[in-house]
Amino acid sequence: MSDQDRPQIYLLTPPSFDPEEFTPKLARVLDAHQIACLRLTLATQDETLIGRAADACRELAHARDIAIVIDSHIPLVERHGLDGVHLQDGPRSIRAARKVLGEDAIVGSHCGISRHDGMAAGEAGADYVCFGPIGETHLGTGAQAEHEMFTWWSEVIEVPVVAEGALTEELIAKFAPVTDWFAVGEEIWRSETPEKRLGELIAAIG
Repeated sequence: MSDQDRPQIYLLTPPSFDPEEFTPKLARVLDAHQIACLRLTLATQDETLIGRAADACRELAHARDIAIVIDSHIPLVERHGLDGVHLQDGPRSIRAARKVLGEDAIVGSHCGISRHDGMAAGEAGADYVCFGPIGETHLGTGAQAEHEMFTWWSEVIEVPVVAEGALTEELIAKFAPVTDWFAVGEEIWRSETPEKRLGELIAAIG
């Protein structure tokens, strides 16, 4: 696999963290590996906490020429100097996000395991479409995005596709030929040395 064809890493933050404690860890990961994009995936709805985290992570990302997007919160993108938004409702909010943020912003869409939603998101103007989980999980319905759907997408659709959820070395090796990005988050933050763990996952790309 050539470097041009190799999937890139799309890094997710933990759902909860103290910026002062987390940013040194994040900096080590960003310095150790080539990251295509960073996504804030905070579970809280507290704007003050989200804002502090956004500002701290943006500073690290932009210092390394890495784009940073935020889950769902469209109004916070411009307020905190972020590069775009990652939407969790498939194609439904894409046009509204684009209207608010403009054509230059990144607007991505998580479409679960639905090929139909993915196609609709692409037609609505998503910059990328994310499917997942691709691995086994007890969250949600437990349903997984099938390898066949990624194979079809990579052959037919030009919109970049992201594989996310319960990644393992085996799944990364399997999906590497048919995806553009791997979204990695909890798979590394549970480790004492997340930069090392990410390196192990990247090595599986081949």
